[in-house]
Amino acid sequence: MDRPNETSPVSGFILLGLSAHPKLEKTFFVLILLMYLVILLGNGVLILVTILDTHLHTPMYFFLGNLSFLDICYTTSSVPLILDSFLTPRKTISFSGCAVQMSLSFAMGATECVLLSMMAFDRYVAICNPLRYPVIMSKAAYVPMAVGSWAGGVTNSIVQTSLAMRLPFCGDNVINHFTCEILAVLKLACADISINVISMVIANMIFLAIPVLFIFVSYVFILVTILRIPSAEGRRKAFSTCSAHLTVVVVFYGTILFMYGKPKSKDPLGADKQDLADKLISLFYGVVTPMLNPIIYSLRNKDVRAAVRNLVGQKHVTE
Repeated sequence: MDRPNETSPVSGFILLGLSAHPKLEKTFFVLILLMYLVILLGNGVLILVTILDTHLHTPMYFFLGNLSFLDICYTTSSVPLILDSFLTPRKTISFSGCAVQMSLSFAMGATECVLLSMMAFDRYVAICNPLRYPVIMSKAAYVPMAVGSWAGGVTNSIVQTSLAMRLPFCGDNVINHFTCEILAVLKLACADISINVISMVIANMIFLAIPVLFIFVSYVFILVTILRIPSAEGRRKAFSTCSAHLTVVVVFYGTILFMYGKPKSKDPLGADKQDLADKLISLFYGVVTPMLNPIIYSLRNKDVRAAVRNLVGQKHVTE
């Protein structure tokens, strides 16, 4: 007799999400929906003012507009799927849909890491070499920097997603997550995943460790330069030009370290609670950081606040 094909490809996956906690689903549906709307509004306004206000046609605000667009794309790749899962009894996603969602998530995450390092370099040049800033950060320089960030993120996405989706999946097709998170998907593969692990380690070095090191070194030079400014007012003004970016970096990387750096519980009961906590932390990481970015830049940057006020004032005048 012929043996059954134990490695037949699956046609889709079941997303576990918060299925074990149905009472939480309705509450989080409302909460995540409101946060998603704030993300679309806040980042949409930032993109609009950086395009319409000529005073913001500088490298820093060009990068900020890219960051806002990236945050909208990142959340849109996952939040609608998550919201739908909160309302649907059977939370399924097709194999191709899983690949697309994973690809977009990888691309946006890697691009943001590189883009934040490009923004740190912009602040380094502005504070440490202000006289040469117009030459170093010319349009011929900062546009390719942004394009390179996107190209790097997309390339990483194609590599990681293609390596993951070529694996055979057999038996259990339940993903213990809200979305097609790469680690949760790899657990379902019935084949050796060592190549995937090696490629992810290399990608983490390129798109996570190196940008973090670059940002750290940039801010060391920035701090040294600021401390050499004789007047307190001069130091305050210099620091204010990079405080918003520094805050965004701390929130972005701090959340990543908190998610993946905390110890795992060995107690089965504690492991269940930690599993729920890990899911919620991952969920809020995907929406809180993109929601905070426009708020941080609006509160800590007088140019953005002025541009928003002008945009609102022009709207009232036209009405």
